[in-house]
Amino acid sequence: MLRSYDIGNSDSVSFFIGDEIEKTSAHKMRTLFVVGLHPVETINDIVSNPNIKHIFFGANHSFDLSSTLELDKWTDMILHFLNLGYLCTLDIPYNDKIENFLDYGLCEYNNFIPQIRIPIPYINSWNYNTTIKIDDRGFNQTNPGVWVHSLHELTRNKHFTPWHLYSNDVILKQD
Repeated sequence: MLRSYDIGNSDSVSFFIGDEIEKTSAHKMRTLFVVGLHPVETINDIVSNPNIKHIFFGANHSFDLSSTLELDKWTDMILHFLNLGYLCTLDIPYNDKIENFLDYGLCEYNNFIPQIRIPIPYINSWNYNTTIKIDDRGFNQTNPGVWVHSLHELTRNKHFTPWHLYSNDVILKQD
C-alpha cells in the first residue's frame, strides 16, 4: 500500500508525483517519478491515477549503464509502460557505455524521451567563449559530422529550471 506525504527531501524515496518542470516534451505533464528498479505491478498501481500521463524513470540519478543485467531489467520495466501508451523518460548518465543503450530498442518508440545527463559543475565560471561539442567516437565513424553549441546559448533562461522548483513534488511512501 502506498500513501503520500510531502516531506521535501528523503534519501529513501522510491516514488514521487509532480508536474514535469524540465523543458522536455513532457513539460508541465503530471508525472510519476520512479527511483530505481521496481516491479511493474507496483508502478501500475500508482499510474492507475488517470491524471498521470508521463513516467520519469531513473529519477534521483538512479539509472546506471554499467551492468547489462540491470539494463535488461530497466528495459523490461520501461517497455511495459511504453506499450501501454505512457510517455516515458529515462534519465541516462553520459559515460563510455552510452552507445550500448541504443541496442535495447527504447529509442524506437515515439513515446520515449531519452534524457542524456551531462554534468558540468561550476557552469557559471566558464567564460563567454565556451562551447559544447557533440562529437563522434572517432573521426567520421558514426555521425555525419559534429555540432558545436555556445555554452552561453545553451544556458539561456528558456532552457533553465531552478533548483527550488524541484521541491513541489509529493513523495509516496510504502507502508
